[in-house]
Amino acid sequence: MSLRLSTLILPVDRWHEGGRAKWQRAEDLGFHAAYTYDHLSWRSFRDGPWFGAVPTLAAAAATTSRLRLGTLVTSPNFRHPVTLAKELISLDDVSDGRITLGVGAGGIGFDATALGQEPWTPRERADRFAEFVALLDRLLTEGAVTDEGRFYSAVEARDIPGCVQRPRLPFAVAATGPRGLRLAARYGQAWVTTGDPKLYENGTPEQSVEALRGQIAKLGEACAKAGREVAELDKILLTGFTPDRTGPLQSLDAFVDFAGRHRDLGFDEIVIHWPIPDSDFAADQKIFERIALEATAQLG
Repeated sequence: MSLRLSTLILPVDRWHEGGRAKWQRAEDLGFHAAYTYDHLSWRSFRDGPWFGAVPTLAAAAATTSRLRLGTLVTSPNFRHPVTLAKELISLDDVSDGRITLGVGAGGIGFDATALGQEPWTPRERADRFAEFVALLDRLLTEGAVTDEGRFYSAVEARDIPGCVQRPRLPFAVAATGPRGLRLAARYGQAWVTTGDPKLYENGTPEQSVEALRGQIAKLGEACAKAGREVAELDKILLTGFTPDRTGPLQSLDAFVDFAGRHRDLGFDEIVIHWPIPDSDFAADQKIFERIALEATAQLG
C-alpha cells in the first residue's frame, strides 16, 4: 500500500512574516496536503498570534497550485453549517478543487465557550455533530436547502454554483466513538484519528498500535452496516498525540519505522506538524524536510 505524507501548519505566523513561506515550502517539499487547525485559539498558543483557518486557506490556495489544502479539523463549537458551506464552496473555487474538510465533534477547549455558551456535554456534542454533518452535506450538494433541525436550520439557503469537486468537496471525519464512526461511514471520503487519548500520558507505542488497530476494525464494522467497503475511505493519522509524540521526527529512520508500522495497519496518509520552536511541536527543521523529501520513497 502506498502512503501519502502531509503536514499541518499551525496558523501562528503573520502571512508576510513567514506564514506564506511555509505553505509554499510545503508544496516544494512534495507533501500531499497541508492542513491547519480551525480554532479561535488553542492550548498553549492561546496568548500568542493565531489566525483564522478560512482566510489562511484562501491565501494558501492563491499562493500554491498543486498542494491539497484543508482543515484538520473544523467543529460545531463556533461554526454553523449555512455560513460554513458558503465559505467552503468559495475555498474550493479559489483553490480549483483542492480543499478537504476535516470535521469533528469538537471538545471542551477555549472554542467551546468563546461565544458565551456553556460547554456541551459529550452527548450534546455528538448530537450536534450528527446534525451539523448531515446539513452540511445537503448544503454542499443541493442548490437550495430548507431544513429545520434541533440545533441547526436553513431557510432557502443557496450555495450556487456548488463545489468544483463533485458532488462536493471530500469530508475527512474525525471520530473514534460509535456515533462518530457511523457518520464517517455514511458521509466520509476519509476518516481521521489522533490515536487513543487515554494512552497519551502513560501508554506505550505498542499499546497505541493495538488501539489504532481496534479503531480501524470498528470503522470497518460501521462501514459494513452502512453498506460501504471500508477501503472506500482514506484513513488519516494525525501524529503528535500518540505516546511516541515527537519521536518519529528525531530521524529519517525513526520516521520510516513509525510510518511503516502504521501503513501496515491500513493508514493511507500520515500528517506531521510543521516544526514550531519551543513548543510541543518542536523538531529539527532539516530532519523534518528530509523526511518530507525521502520517507515515502523508502516506504515504497
